[in-house]
Amino acid sequence: MPETSVSSYNTPFHVLITGGSSGIGAALALHYARPGTHLTLWGRNPERLEDVATQVVRRGASAGILSLDLCRTDDALAALRKADDERKIDILILGAGLGDIRPEGALTETAEQVHDISLVNFTTPATLATEMASRMAVRKEGRIALVGSVAAFHDLPIATAYSGSKAGLARFSTALHAAMTPHHVSVTLISPGYVDTPMSQRLEGARPFLVSSQRAARMIARAIGQGRAHLLFPWPFAIARFLEMLVPRAIVHRLLRTAEVRQRPTH
Repeated sequence: MPETSVSSYNTPFHVLITGGSSGIGAALALHYARPGTHLTLWGRNPERLEDVATQVVRRGASAGILSLDLCRTDDALAALRKADDERKIDILILGAGLGDIRPEGALTETAEQVHDISLVNFTTPATLATEMASRMAVRKEGRIALVGSVAAFHDLPIATAYSGSKAGLARFSTALHAAMTPHHVSVTLISPGYVDTPMSQRLEGARPFLVSSQRAARMIARAIGQGRAHLLFPWPFAIARFLEMLVPRAIVHRLLRTAEVRQRPTH
């Protein structure tokens, strides 16, 4: 599928971004912000959403915001339908996510952690992507991006819900890509490593091959425009994924269990 720019569509070009109040989502909002573009930004923090929307407007775009909890899948689905009915969505970027690890001293994550992470990282984005794919397929145009993680490709003992939910999202995304290609709708899976966002800043210790949110946004927007099925970055994580597949699973699990990862509490 050829690369698509704003000028390829009749204005106003409409981009809806979940997780648009900070991190990769905010960086993507600013990347797409230009005259002739409308940004719809979803997030949990209304103050941060207002700040990003103000920056978007300064760059010549128009913006709308919605504060909602993606654990409430039905509410999110209703909001998506309303947004597309009012202004056709050209690009849907499902960037919101929850990252959490096993509490220190615990044997597993809590049941509540697993519930919320599963909803935000898999159930709700898969639901929204399916609804949008159906609508875009009828129109024979449109682009969907789902932001996953390199964690999808590794069995992380300290973050079973996070790696598991991202693994589910990854398979869903590539399957939806296969289903939608004949209908001229592109579906792009984004699998970033460490990006300098509030989520990764909570982690204590090294964050190898750290990428700025601005650089990540540029790479993601390019992949979406090209209609790529998958973008994994930075490149050392692609090598790590390949090498892990060559090592017996029992050895990999033993090494992963020795990893020391701590996380600062949210405020």
